[in-house]
Amino acid sequence: MAKFDFSKRDSFGSRIGVIAATAGSVIGLGNIWRFPYIAGENGGGAFLIVYLLFIAAIGIPVMLSEIIIGRKGQRNAYGSFKKLKPNQPWYLIGLIGIAGAFFVLAYYSTIAGWTLEYLYQSLANGFSGKGTSELGEMFNSFQKGGLMPVIWQVIFMGLTAWIVFHGIRHGIEKYAKILMPMLLVLIIVICIRSITLPGAGEGLRFFFTADFSKITPDVIIQALGQAAFSLSIGMGTMITFGSYISKKDNLPNIAYTVTASDTLIAVLAGIAIFPAVFAFGIDPAEGEALIFITLPNIFQQMAGGYFWALMFFILLVIAALTSTISLLEVVVAFCSEELNIGRKTATVVVASVITFIGVFCTLSQGPLDNLAIGDKNLFSIVDYSVANIFLPVGAFFIVIFTGWFMGRKDVRDELSNQGTFKAKFFWLFMTLVRFFAPIALATVFLYQLDILKF
Repeated sequence: MAKFDFSKRDSFGSRIGVIAATAGSVIGLGNIWRFPYIAGENGGGAFLIVYLLFIAAIGIPVMLSEIIIGRKGQRNAYGSFKKLKPNQPWYLIGLIGIAGAFFVLAYYSTIAGWTLEYLYQSLANGFSGKGTSELGEMFNSFQKGGLMPVIWQVIFMGLTAWIVFHGIRHGIEKYAKILMPMLLVLIIVICIRSITLPGAGEGLRFFFTADFSKITPDVIIQALGQAAFSLSIGMGTMITFGSYISKKDNLPNIAYTVTASDTLIAVLAGIAIFPAVFAFGIDPAEGEALIFITLPNIFQQMAGGYFWALMFFILLVIAALTSTISLLEVVVAFCSEELNIGRKTATVVVASVITFIGVFCTLSQGPLDNLAIGDKNLFSIVDYSVANIFLPVGAFFIVIFTGWFMGRKDVRDELSNQGTFKAKFFWLFMTLVRFFAPIALATVFLYQLDILKF
C-alpha cells in the first residue's frame, strides 16, 4: 500500500482563512454555554479577572506551543511528534490528543444536538406561554426522551462531516469565513439588546466588578480549567491546524489574534447573558440550566422575545458547529495520513464511529441511564475523563516537550519564521512553557482528581 503523499497535503489558502478556521476551532459552546454559567457560579467579576490572567499566562503559551509543533512537523498530532522526535515515545502525547478529540466529540455532539432542538423550538415558538418550571420539564423531557436527542445528534454530525469531507481549503476554511462573521454579528446584536433592558446595569456590575473576597482556591482552579477548555488545548486541535499554516504566516500574531477572539466572544457572551439575567431577577448561579431553561424564560418576557430567542439559538448552533468541525478534523487527519485511508472515506468512517459512541452518551441521559459508574452516567464519565485527564495531561506534556525537548533553536525559528523577524518576548514564552504552565496544569490535574487539596 502506497504511503500518504505529504507533497499533496491540503493547507489554508489565506491568512483570513487561517484566523477564521483556527478561531472557529476554539470558539464554541465553551464560550457561550459553559463560560457564563461557570462565571455565574464563581463570583462574576472576580472569576473574570482570574480567567483573563490564565488566558494570558497559560492559554497563549500552550496554544502557541501546539501551533509550533504542528507547523514544524507538517503532520497530524501523532505524525508531528513522530517526525520531530523519531524513535522516541513522544508520539503518545499526540495519540492522547487524538483520543481526547475523539471522545470530546462523542459527548459534545450530544450538546450540539440540543442546540438544534432549541433552534427548532425557537422557530416553532415552542417557548411561548411557558414558565420556568414548564421549561425545566420541557428540557428534562427532551433529554430523557431518547429518540429526538439522537436524531438531532445524528443530523449535527452529518453536517459536521459534510464540511470536513470537502477538505481544508474548500471545506473548513470556506465555511469558517462565513460562520465566524455571522457569529460575531449575532452576539453583538444580542449584547446591544441585553444592555438596553431595564435593570441591566446590575448584571454588568456583577460581571465586571471584582469582589476579591470571592476568589478561593476552587475559583482559581475553575478559571484555569475554563481557560484550557475554552482554548481547546491538549486535544491536538491546534497541532493539526498549525500543520496547515503557511511558513510565511506569523505564528505569534495568529496565536494572539485567535486567543483575543476567543476571549472576546466569551466576554460578549457574559455581556449578552448577565444583564438579561439580572433584569428579570434570575440567579446568575443557575448552572448548566442557564442556557436551556433560564434564557428561554427570559426571552418570553422580553419585547420581541421570539426574534431574540431565534437569534440566540442560531448563534449557539454556529458556535457548536465550528468546534465539532475542528474536533473531527483532528481524527480524520490522523486516519488519512497515518493509516493511509482516503480523506473522504476517513471522514465517513470516523464520523460514523464517533456518532455511534455519541448515541450511547446521549441515551445515557435518558433510556440508558443505567450505563453508569457510581453516580456518573456514560455522558458524565466521558466528560469527566476528557476534562480532567486527557486535556490537562496532553497540555502538560506539550509544554514540557516545547520547553525542554524540542530545542530552543527550532522553537525560535518557528516563532521568527527562520529569523525573518524578531521573536519578541521569546525569553518570556520559554519561561512560561518551561516552568509556570507545567506547574499550573499539574495543579489542576491533581486538584480535579482530589489528590491535591487546599
